[in-house]
Amino acid sequence: MTQDHSTEAPAARGDRIAKWLARSGVCSRRDAERLIAEGKVQLNGAPVTHPATFVDEGDIVQVEQKVVGAPDRTRLWRYHKPDGLVTTHRDPEDRPTVFDSLPPGMPRVISVGRLDLNSEGLLLLTNDGALARRLELPSNGWIRRYRVRVFGVVDERALASLIKGSVFEGVRYGPIIAALDSRKGDNAWLTVSLKEGKNREIRKVMAGLNLHVSRLIRTSYGPFPLGTLKRGELEEVTGKVIREQIAGLAGGKTPRGA
Repeated sequence: MTQDHSTEAPAARGDRIAKWLARSGVCSRRDAERLIAEGKVQLNGAPVTHPATFVDEGDIVQVEQKVVGAPDRTRLWRYHKPDGLVTTHRDPEDRPTVFDSLPPGMPRVISVGRLDLNSEGLLLLTNDGALARRLELPSNGWIRRYRVRVFGVVDERALASLIKGSVFEGVRYGPIIAALDSRKGDNAWLTVSLKEGKNREIRKVMAGLNLHVSRLIRTSYGPFPLGTLKRGELEEVTGKVIREQIAGLAGGKTPRGA
C-alpha cells in the first residue's frame, strides 16, 4: 500500500495509522504519532513517514520490527472501581492505577470519563477510543447517578436548589438533582444525579453547602448500572447490548464488529 498524505481519505480507505495502532492496543494515538516521528513504524516493509498514512485490510504493520495484529472488534466492560486507584495509564506520582488492576489478557482499554482517586463504583472501559468519546458527549443526555455520603448538616432546600445550577468559588456548575436518602447523626447518604460533570464537581458543590464528602460511589452511567459487581470485578457488555444502546447516539456509526 502507498502512503497518502492527503487530509481526506476515500470512502473505502481504512484508518489513519496512528488511530489504527491505538485501536490495536499498542499505545495511545499521540504516542503512535511519536513512534512514527522516531521512524519506528513500518507499513508493508516501508518506513512510515507521516501520520496521515492509511492502513487497509491485509496490510502488515510493524512497530520496532514487531508485527502488530489487526484491531479487535469494539468491546465494552463494566468495572467496579475501588477507591485508591487513579484512572490514568501513567501516573507521575506512581500511584496504583485502574489499568494495573485489570486481569491478565485484557486488551489495552481506556476509560469512559474518570473517577478520581477516592471515588468508587461504575467505570466503563473500552478498547475503542472513538466509542469512549461518543459515550462522554453531553448531547447524549445520559444521566450519571451516585450515592454520596456526607458529613455535616444537610439543608434539603439547598440540595433541591442545585437543580437550577449553582456557582461556587467563581465556577458555574450545571443542574444537579440531589436528594437526602437517610441521616444518622452528622452523617447522611444522598442520591446525586447529573448529565455532565466537571472535575471533582460533586465534592466541590457539596463543599459549597458546607458538606464534606466522605464516600462517593457511581451507581450508573446512562443505561449501564453498577448492579451487583463487587469491588474490582469486571464484566463485559454483550455485543447485542452495545448495538442497542450505542447505535442511536450522536456521533454516527455503529461500533465496529459489535
